[in-house]
Amino acid sequence: MTTIHLAIFGIGNVGSTLINQIQNIKTKLLTEQGLDIQIPVITNSTLAFFSNDINGQWEVDFENFSEPYNVEDIIRHFKAINVENAIAIDVTASQSFIAHYETLSFNYYKKLRKLLDENNKTFLYETNVGAGLPIIETIKNLHQSGEKVEKIKGVFSGSLSYIFNQFSEGSLPFDQVLNDAVSQGLTEPDPREDLSGKDVARKLLILARELGSDAELNDVKIESLVPKQLNGATTLQEFKQRSHELNSIFEANKSQQKEASVLRYVGQLDVLNNVLEVKLISEPKASPLGQLKGSDAIFEIYTESYNSQPLVIQGAGAGAQVTARGVFGDILRLSNTLIKKNA
Repeated sequence: MTTIHLAIFGIGNVGSTLINQIQNIKTKLLTEQGLDIQIPVITNSTLAFFSNDINGQWEVDFENFSEPYNVEDIIRHFKAINVENAIAIDVTASQSFIAHYETLSFNYYKKLRKLLDENNKTFLYETNVGAGLPIIETIKNLHQSGEKVEKIKGVFSGSLSYIFNQFSEGSLPFDQVLNDAVSQGLTEPDPREDLSGKDVARKLLILARELGSDAELNDVKIESLVPKQLNGATTLQEFKQRSHELNSIFEANKSQQKEASVLRYVGQLDVLNNVLEVKLISEPKASPLGQLKGSDAIFEIYTESYNSQPLVIQGAGAGAQVTARGVFGDILRLSNTLIKKNA
């Protein structure tokens, strides 16, 4: 039997869903695979609950027994309970938490990769690009096998896919469609993070770096969907109150399209010329991009072998269930690696 201890940072929509998914399958993993997954630490942005292993009433325990913490407290707790196989999971929406692992610039990216290699550690982040879709793994496998990836294009954001599907085909004003997406948990807590294009840009950057690019975030050409008067200078509450100011902008975009067309917010990576671009386009309804439904994402991968007809990966691109399932998949991949090492 192999025991894996998890520290789960973030117990919002995705984090809480992940915890419940793990709880629901713990017994099966133990009996069928000899894998014992324990969760001795869960946190939100300010509080942590420490135990040997949380149980089905973890929400009540967190409410009653959580305490302020820092990352060093987590490390001390893991040492105190003599943990051998540990996995830290970041399912926060925190801008500050990522300072604990240096990934922002390309120099930090290289430093992280070097540190991982030197310490024989693994860092998986499949859900950073396509929620539960196997995008990073596919790109990595193509690249490592010598297949020359030339271009990647698609609707990378499940939240913006949903928003523009609803807005293009329906009659609701844009702010109502946006609020609907927020209430369903499809967007980031601050939907401007989605509308700004930075989320799609980061996904492009991740794929570019998997293919050997040294691009930085400021190299990505981004068409932001947030007008200047509604950007970070206003609070989230003020943005919600003034989101109706978006209606005229997107209604104009909608009315200026050709017949039988829909709006799509796309990311495009031109690998050969190292060009990364995020923009709003009008797409024929009959095209693969135009036929997207719901919150589906789509990735068209053009390579030497898949040239005129790209390799297409499509499916749910947002939502707590699929994102948590994708994170769980990474946990199991890491766990299987540890099982082989311990065999």
